[in-house]
Amino acid sequence: MLTWSLEPYELPLRFTWKISRNASDAKTNLIVSVRDSAGGPVGWGEAAPNVRYGEVPAELALKFNKLIVNGLNKIKSLTELDEFLNANAPAHALRFAIESAYVHREALRTGRSVAQVLGLSAPAAAVPTAFTLPIMEPGAVAAFVREQRMERFKLLKIKVNQESGFDLLRELNRLLPGRPLIIDGNEAWHDADSLLRFLEQAATLPALSVRALEQPLPAACADHYRYLRSRVPYPLFADESVTDAADFGDIAQQFHGVNMKLMKAGGYLNGVRLLRQTQSHGLQTMLGCMVETTLGIWSALQVSSLAQICDLDGMLVVRDEPFGLVTEADGLLRPQTEVPALALLTEPR
Repeated sequence: MLTWSLEPYELPLRFTWKISRNASDAKTNLIVSVRDSAGGPVGWGEAAPNVRYGEVPAELALKFNKLIVNGLNKIKSLTELDEFLNANAPAHALRFAIESAYVHREALRTGRSVAQVLGLSAPAAAVPTAFTLPIMEPGAVAAFVREQRMERFKLLKIKVNQESGFDLLRELNRLLPGRPLIIDGNEAWHDADSLLRFLEQAATLPALSVRALEQPLPAACADHYRYLRSRVPYPLFADESVTDAADFGDIAQQFHGVNMKLMKAGGYLNGVRLLRQTQSHGLQTMLGCMVETTLGIWSALQVSSLAQICDLDGMLVVRDEPFGLVTEADGLLRPQTEVPALALLTEPR
């Protein structure tokens, strides 16, 4: 019999995290643990609820309790867990926390790495990540770039909206000219023509280098994306258009790449499946994250061998990150342990 627990973590942020649809100064994530009632290793997982997908921490906690009632504590294998979660359909972030906790326990119990449990190549010892400039007043960009030492990252992401996106892009390009950028609209534009006008403005900026244009229009605008795919000057990446499932034949007609996040994929198993489907359709792969502790980022690193771009700076947004399972230096992420173990974590608060 398994013993499961879930506790909320209140995470104050180092700066206001503003994207096109909301802004916050703190996040509430959920930490899940699982152990055998008779003892043995403990597995830990993290859920980072996202309002875009209707995920609210309190509601996820209620769903977790219902899963216990429905038999989560009787699961005896990863295959059985997958079938149980398919039948009970928890929110994606909660599903990932539960599945990853189980996988981490299984790795500890069998003396394998998480990558081995998942049938993947081991992640690199150091993985480069992008770092994100959130939406802010253009006049605040210079101080933010200086305070966050953004020059140490070889790839940057900039959050934009219709109102100030060009001004932010112009300011960041002035401060770090030629630095490759991911321009992330988080569905801020509503039609192809208005986006193309923004891109025409962007093309006037000297030395602008754009690695990817990420989800500028809502996921529902599939026809607009099909129109844009051959007309935008930069690789067009899906984010919100690919959650836990997608018609990849159609996605390949809309985008050049996909940003897979384990929190919206709903687990390691499905996340790996999505990355492999992305590859099989000739699309570029990006591995992203929500605002997460190093537990969530450590988890994402385990599947990083399948990604061409890693955007895993969520832990760098958290003030006083509590676990220290991943460190960052010179824009490189380094996991500090093979599998997150109980001794490496403080008790949830």
